[in-house]
Amino acid sequence: MVENVKTPATVTKLKRGLDGDIEQRKKDHIEIILSGAARHTEGNGFDALSFVHNALPELDFNEIDLSTTFLGKTLKLPYLASSMTGGPDQGGVINRNIAEAAQAMGFAMGVGSQRIALGGGSGHGLNRDIRRVAPDIALYANLGAVQFVQGMNVDDARRAVDAISADALILHLNPLQEVLQQGGDVNWKGVLAAMEMVCRHVGVPVIAKEVGAGISVDVAKRLADIGVAAIDVSGSGGSSWAAVEGLRRADAQGQSLGEIFRNWGLPTAHCLHAVHKALPAMPLIASGGIRDGLDGAKAIRLGANLVGQAGALLRAATLSTEQVIAHVAVWEKALRVACFCTASQNVNVLRQAPIDRLVFDP
Repeated sequence: MVENVKTPATVTKLKRGLDGDIEQRKKDHIEIILSGAARHTEGNGFDALSFVHNALPELDFNEIDLSTTFLGKTLKLPYLASSMTGGPDQGGVINRNIAEAAQAMGFAMGVGSQRIALGGGSGHGLNRDIRRVAPDIALYANLGAVQFVQGMNVDDARRAVDAISADALILHLNPLQEVLQQGGDVNWKGVLAAMEMVCRHVGVPVIAKEVGAGISVDVAKRLADIGVAAIDVSGSGGSSWAAVEGLRRADAQGQSLGEIFRNWGLPTAHCLHAVHKALPAMPLIASGGIRDGLDGAKAIRLGANLVGQAGALLRAATLSTEQVIAHVAVWEKALRVACFCTASQNVNVLRQAPIDRLVFDP
């Protein structure tokens, strides 16, 4: 029940004027995620998988190749700084810190929703400044899929891409968050057809992404049929957007619903495994509760081409480029250790590394 939830002061002060202020909502989201009050209390599913340890790897640790190719672009690291924010004042700082780190380390970056910027509001770093500091990175624009049945069109999608010179466009799917959000978009009729129109005409690859509740095999197949170029399964195990929206609500019913649906969704490892099995040729991103590089290694073994972090990276991103680099360096080192101890000289070999157990494998 909601009365048992411990709501930190940083969250309590946010319960004010919640209808209509998109920019304030984005700021609330960051503060709640940083508070740690809105996490799923159930795991991401990766603890069900164990690698077989190789005591004789016959490799030079420093020669392990972690590079990969995703949507035609080569990355030094199979890591995605997942979409975080497109609204508040600190958004510009967050985006710059991540972009500079991505340029230095060679990983991909997805920006937060560009809805405010397209509506004439401040871009908060969602403009060509990102390309000026990170000319070589794989960079992904981002809009909500439901917005394309609420008035947006293909021209808006092109504007979002052009605004940051993006290599691809993320269309995020967040029905649970929207239905629990005060004033959220609850009419989802026609979203798939609208996404198909964007896929056909936007001019860059489209990535379909959930925001923490996972993508099922059925939905993945429908997305593949309309021409999405990649899928970010973004399952449960990390930040719960149901809980986030519940914590933002001033009314008891909204708070209660946020708690009821806190753990709703498909664990990241489960939906990644199932979608890869059903659609082996579909490029996949694994995000949602990715704790470290060992989770990243497991995700790659289950079929991920890239591994994303958002909430886990957010604290470092609010501080400095150096903190982002330090965070990702630890992630990279753990992935390299997993490769070394499975005798995997690169990520392609890691995809075939022996596993000891996989509890959810049917």
